[in-house]
Amino acid sequence: MSREEAKAGGNGEATTVGPVVSAAHLASGAMPALSEVEFAVTMMVNAYHRWMVRCMAAAGAAGMSPLDTLVLHTVNHRDRPKTLADICLVLNIEDTYTVTYALKKLEKAGLVKSGKRGKEKTVEITADGEDICMEYRRLREALLVQPVKGLGMDETELSKLAATLRSVSGHYDQAARAAAAM
Repeated sequence: MSREEAKAGGNGEATTVGPVVSAAHLASGAMPALSEVEFAVTMMVNAYHRWMVRCMAAAGAAGMSPLDTLVLHTVNHRDRPKTLADICLVLNIEDTYTVTYALKKLEKAGLVKSGKRGKEKTVEITADGEDICMEYRRLREALLVQPVKGLGMDETELSKLAATLRSVSGHYDQAARAAAAM
């Protein structure tokens, strides 16, 4: 809900609700809109994780976590072997052990397989893994993409939003480094 929509009261009088946030004490600072973004991202992340788990189960891979799903799709990306470092970099994950655990789980399920590139360990998709990814894609198109397209959203604006979120994520990374150094 926009601020303008929030101001419209039931009796036609303007009512100020304020920003829609989960922590008013944080929104009371110099940039309340950032708190609105944080709350929206939190809601989006939780909905996205729930979606990934349910879609993977529907695709035939029940018991997959959101991270397992992200790692599987990343391994399948562009059909070439990936290293642990590649996967962690793409997904912006610094706790490599979580990705290592996901890869072991995916390998045990027969969805990825290990290999070597020189001295480096690599991982690549198996035929079963690709089948699951393609079924996920089919379900995603039918259950998510088509309804979202029905909203009439401008894809250029969605791409700009994605670019903005990626840019802002860099500021969170920098702030995290600064906080760790305190």
